[in-house]
Amino acid sequence: MTPSKIGPGGQAPFVEANGARIPQRGFGTFQLRDDVCRKAVSAALDIGYRHIDTAAMYGNEVEVGESIRDSAIGRGEIFVTTKVWTDDIEENALLASARASLGRLRLEQVDLLLIHWPNRSIPLSSSIKGLCRARDEGLAAHIGVSNFPVALLEQAVKLAAGHGHKLVANQCENHPRLDQSKVIAACEAHGIAFTSYSPLGRGDIVGDEVIGQIAKAHSRKPSQIILRWHLQQKIVAIPRSSTPGHIADNFAIDDFELTGSDIARISALHRANGRMVTPAFAPDWDV
Repeated sequence: MTPSKIGPGGQAPFVEANGARIPQRGFGTFQLRDDVCRKAVSAALDIGYRHIDTAAMYGNEVEVGESIRDSAIGRGEIFVTTKVWTDDIEENALLASARASLGRLRLEQVDLLLIHWPNRSIPLSSSIKGLCRARDEGLAAHIGVSNFPVALLEQAVKLAAGHGHKLVANQCENHPRLDQSKVIAACEAHGIAFTSYSPLGRGDIVGDEVIGQIAKAHSRKPSQIILRWHLQQKIVAIPRSSTPGHIADNFAIDDFELTGSDIARISALHRANGRMVTPAFAPDWDV
């Protein structure tokens, strides 16, 4: 997994992962619906985002697709990620879901297709076979997983290799309150990009005293400090907002650098109970 150098003037950096070139600064769309979603995605693209993340479960693929088509940005410049919901990850169901997503997005192919969550009731071998078939059939340029702890990730990597493919991403909850070092290390060992969802911890971490002190020292907003913490660790981050001002702030993080001390202080905010997203069907987490 290789990060490219952060460029001047808002040029988005990328993470290279098993053949994929993923913009580190992505725009998340969870809970954005209808015209709010259209306007937010359009604003994100206008500001400079080139990575848009959606999912079948979000119920907004139609709006995301409309915003992409309405944008002056060429399709080839926009990295589109979508996900197959946990109930639909049996081989044939996964393929049907992927095709339905493409229909809603009105795209011939997504750049990255992920399994949204593992499912204890569906053999992982079936899910990964379906994911690899989606890649073989051209439904997705690249494939990956989401919410996979280390043990499941290791299994998924081996299963994908058996079908001649490499996973390029594992998208998981990640922010300063949650220690994801084990799964991040596993991703790095396999050349897989780690993508952070809820990178601001659903917004409540921005009020932390340590974050505030570092933000003041750099004359930046707390949210920018947290997102910069992600980028300097070679991590992809996909914050979500429906407010153009916040969307712009979240993108404007490439013209300053945190010190090693800053990063250590932020990382020290990890808590044993820091996880915020843990549905009843969640896998056995590493922490």
